[in-house]
Amino acid sequence: MVPFDKIYGDVMGRLDKKLPICYTYHDAAHTLYVLEKAILIGEAENIDKQDMVLVKTAALYHDTGYLIGRINHEEIGCQTAIQELTAFNYSEESIQLVCGMISATKIPQNPKSHLDQIVADADLEYLGTDLFELGGRKLYKELKCFNPSLSDEQWLKIQISFLESHRYHTKFCLENREWKKQENLSKLKTELSGR
Repeated sequence: MVPFDKIYGDVMGRLDKKLPICYTYHDAAHTLYVLEKAILIGEAENIDKQDMVLVKTAALYHDTGYLIGRINHEEIGCQTAIQELTAFNYSEESIQLVCGMISATKIPQNPKSHLDQIVADADLEYLGTDLFELGGRKLYKELKCFNPSLSDEQWLKIQISFLESHRYHTKFCLENREWKKQENLSKLKTELSGR
Protein backbone atom coordinates (compact mmCIF):
# COMPACT_ATOMS: atom_id res chain seq x y z
CA MET A 1 0.00 0.00 0.00
CA VAL A 2 1.16 3.52 -0.80
CA PRO A 3 1.62 5.64 2.35
CA PHE A 4 -1.63 7.35 3.37
CA ASP A 5 0.05 10.79 3.28
CA LYS A 6 0.60 10.47 -0.48
CA ILE A 7 -3.08 9.64 -1.08
CA TYR A 8 -4.14 12.40 1.34
CA GLY A 9 -2.12 15.06 -0.51
CA ASP A 10 -3.46 13.96 -3.87
CA VAL A 11 -7.16 13.81 -2.91
CA MET A 12 -7.19 16.95 -0.73
CA GLY A 13 -5.38 18.89 -3.45
CA ARG A 14 -8.12 18.04 -5.95
CA LEU A 15 -10.94 18.83 -3.52
CA ASP A 16 -9.28 22.12 -2.66
CA LYS A 17 -8.73 23.25 -6.26
CA LYS A 18 -11.39 21.57 -8.41
CA LEU A 19 -14.71 21.57 -6.51
CA PRO A 20 -17.27 24.01 -7.99
CA ILE A 21 -17.80 27.10 -5.79
CA CYS A 22 -21.44 26.15 -5.10
CA TYR A 23 -20.18 23.49 -2.69
CA THR A 24 -20.00 25.64 0.43
CA TYR A 25 -20.70 22.62 2.67
CA HIS A 26 -19.31 19.66 0.73
CA ASP A 27 -15.89 21.27 0.42
CA ALA A 28 -12.30 20.28 1.29
CA ALA A 29 -12.79 21.52 4.88
CA HIS A 30 -15.75 19.13 5.32
CA THR A 31 -13.64 16.17 4.15
CA LEU A 32 -10.87 17.17 6.54
CA TYR A 33 -13.41 17.40 9.39
CA VAL A 34 -14.88 13.97 8.58
CA LEU A 35 -11.37 12.49 8.42
CA GLU A 36 -10.55 13.92 11.87
CA LYS A 37 -13.81 12.62 13.34
CA ALA A 38 -13.35 9.19 11.71
CA ILE A 39 -9.98 8.94 13.49
CA LEU A 40 -11.50 10.13 16.79
CA ILE A 41 -14.42 7.67 16.60
CA GLY A 42 -12.21 4.84 15.31
CA GLU A 43 -9.84 5.26 18.25
CA ALA A 44 -12.75 5.41 20.71
CA GLU A 45 -14.17 2.24 19.12
CA ASN A 46 -10.78 0.49 19.46
CA ILE A 47 -10.26 -0.49 15.83
CA ASP A 48 -6.85 -1.85 14.84
CA LYS A 49 -4.18 -0.05 12.78
CA GLN A 50 -5.04 -1.73 9.49
CA ASP A 51 -8.75 -0.93 9.82
CA MET A 52 -7.86 2.65 10.76
CA VAL A 53 -6.02 3.09 7.44
CA LEU A 54 -9.14 1.88 5.61
CA VAL A 55 -11.44 4.15 7.65
CA LYS A 56 -9.18 7.13 6.93
CA THR A 57 -9.11 6.24 3.23
CA ALA A 58 -12.92 6.00 3.05
CA ALA A 59 -13.33 9.33 4.90
CA LEU A 60 -10.94 10.93 2.43
CA TYR A 61 -12.79 9.59 -0.64
CA HIS A 62 -16.37 9.77 0.69
CA ASP A 63 -17.26 13.02 -1.16
CA THR A 64 -14.86 12.88 -4.11
CA GLY A 65 -17.89 12.14 -6.29
CA TYR A 66 -18.80 15.83 -5.99
CA LEU A 67 -15.85 16.57 -8.29
CA ILE A 68 -18.02 15.04 -11.04
CA GLY A 69 -21.59 15.68 -9.83
CA ARG A 70 -24.10 15.69 -6.96
CA ILE A 71 -26.34 12.85 -8.12
CA ASN A 72 -25.15 9.46 -6.86
CA HIS A 73 -21.91 11.05 -5.68
CA GLU A 74 -21.26 8.10 -3.34
CA GLU A 75 -21.20 5.65 -6.25
CA ILE A 76 -18.96 8.02 -8.22
CA GLY A 77 -16.65 8.35 -5.21
CA CYS A 78 -16.50 4.58 -4.93
CA GLN A 79 -15.57 4.25 -8.61
CA THR A 80 -12.85 6.90 -8.13
CA ALA A 81 -11.54 4.98 -5.11
CA ILE A 82 -11.51 1.68 -7.04
CA GLN A 83 -9.47 3.19 -9.88
CA GLU A 84 -7.00 5.06 -7.71
CA LEU A 85 -6.55 2.61 -4.84
CA THR A 86 -5.78 -0.19 -7.30
CA ALA A 87 -2.89 1.96 -8.54
CA PHE A 88 -1.90 2.58 -4.90
CA ASN A 89 -1.60 -1.21 -4.34
CA TYR A 90 -4.64 -1.61 -2.09
CA SER A 91 -5.94 -5.20 -2.18
CA GLU A 92 -9.29 -5.91 -3.81
CA GLU A 93 -10.71 -6.82 -0.38
CA SER A 94 -9.51 -3.52 1.14
CA ILE A 95 -11.01 -1.54 -1.75
CA GLN A 96 -14.38 -3.28 -1.30
CA LEU A 97 -14.32 -2.39 2.41
CA VAL A 98 -13.55 1.25 1.53
CA CYS A 99 -16.44 1.29 -0.97
CA GLY A 100 -18.77 -0.14 1.67
CA MET A 101 -17.84 2.70 4.02
CA ILE A 102 -18.34 5.34 1.31
CA SER A 103 -21.76 3.83 0.51
CA ALA A 104 -22.66 3.93 4.21
CA THR A 105 -22.65 7.75 4.07
CA LYS A 106 -25.54 7.77 1.57
CA ILE A 107 -28.74 9.24 3.05
CA PRO A 108 -30.67 7.50 4.55
CA GLN A 109 -27.65 5.83 6.12
CA ASN A 110 -27.60 2.04 6.28
CA PRO A 111 -24.16 0.94 7.53
CA LYS A 112 -23.62 -2.81 7.38
CA SER A 113 -20.39 -3.21 9.38
CA HIS A 114 -18.65 -1.60 12.34
CA LEU A 115 -16.28 0.25 9.99
CA ASP A 116 -19.28 1.47 7.94
CA GLN A 117 -20.83 2.78 11.17
CA ILE A 118 -17.68 4.73 12.05
CA VAL A 119 -17.51 6.56 8.70
CA ALA A 120 -21.29 7.13 8.59
CA ASP A 121 -21.18 8.68 12.06
CA ALA A 122 -18.07 10.74 11.26
CA ASP A 123 -19.89 12.25 8.26
CA LEU A 124 -22.79 13.49 10.42
CA GLU A 125 -21.01 13.85 13.78
CA TYR A 126 -21.47 17.64 13.62
CA LEU A 127 -25.26 17.22 14.13
CA GLY A 128 -24.50 16.61 17.80
CA THR A 129 -22.05 19.47 18.31
CA ASP A 130 -21.87 23.25 18.66
CA LEU A 131 -20.92 23.34 14.96
CA PHE A 132 -24.43 22.30 13.94
CA GLU A 133 -25.65 25.84 13.28
CA LEU A 134 -22.60 26.76 11.19
CA GLY A 135 -22.87 23.50 9.22
CA GLY A 136 -26.56 24.18 8.64
CA ARG A 137 -25.85 27.67 7.28
CA LYS A 138 -23.20 26.32 4.90
CA LEU A 139 -25.46 23.52 3.68
CA TYR A 140 -28.40 25.92 3.22
CA LYS A 141 -26.21 28.20 1.09
CA GLU A 142 -25.11 25.21 -1.00
CA LEU A 143 -28.68 23.96 -1.51
CA LYS A 144 -29.89 27.45 -2.46
CA CYS A 145 -27.22 27.53 -5.16
CA PHE A 146 -29.05 24.59 -6.80
CA ASN A 147 -32.57 25.60 -5.70
CA PRO A 148 -32.82 29.42 -5.34
CA SER A 149 -36.49 29.20 -4.27
CA LEU A 150 -35.64 27.28 -1.05
CA SER A 151 -36.98 29.43 1.80
CA ASP A 152 -35.71 29.80 5.37
CA GLU A 153 -38.85 28.12 6.67
CA GLN A 154 -38.59 25.21 4.24
CA TRP A 155 -34.98 24.73 5.31
CA LEU A 156 -35.97 24.77 8.97
CA LYS A 157 -38.55 22.03 8.32
CA ILE A 158 -36.03 19.97 6.32
CA GLN A 159 -33.52 20.17 9.18
CA ILE A 160 -36.12 19.17 11.79
CA SER A 161 -37.26 16.22 9.71
CA PHE A 162 -33.65 15.15 9.09
CA LEU A 163 -32.65 15.31 12.76
CA GLU A 164 -35.79 13.42 13.80
CA SER A 165 -35.00 10.57 11.39
CA HIS A 166 -31.21 10.49 11.92
CA ARG A 167 -29.64 7.77 14.09
CA TYR A 168 -26.08 7.48 15.31
CA HIS A 169 -24.60 3.97 15.13
CA THR A 170 -21.39 3.89 17.18
CA LYS A 171 -21.22 3.66 20.96
CA PHE A 172 -19.05 6.81 20.94
CA CYS A 173 -21.61 9.00 19.14
CA LEU A 174 -24.59 7.53 20.99
CA GLU A 175 -22.92 8.40 24.31
CA ASN A 176 -21.25 11.69 23.34
CA ARG A 177 -23.25 13.31 20.52
CA GLU A 178 -26.88 12.16 20.77
CA TRP A 179 -27.81 14.46 23.71
CA LYS A 180 -26.46 17.56 21.92
CA LYS A 181 -28.23 16.56 18.70
CA GLN A 182 -31.52 16.45 20.64
CA GLU A 183 -30.71 19.90 22.06
CA ASN A 184 -30.08 21.21 18.53
CA LEU A 185 -33.38 19.68 17.36
CA SER A 186 -35.23 21.33 20.23
CA LYS A 187 -33.79 24.75 19.25
CA LEU A 188 -34.95 24.29 15.65
CA LYS A 189 -38.49 23.39 16.79
CA THR A 190 -38.57 26.46 19.05
CA GLU A 191 -37.44 28.62 16.12
CA LEU A 192 -40.12 27.17 13.85
CA SER A 193 -42.90 27.63 16.43
CA GLY A 194 -41.85 31.26 16.89
CA ARG A 195 -42.41 32.07 13.21
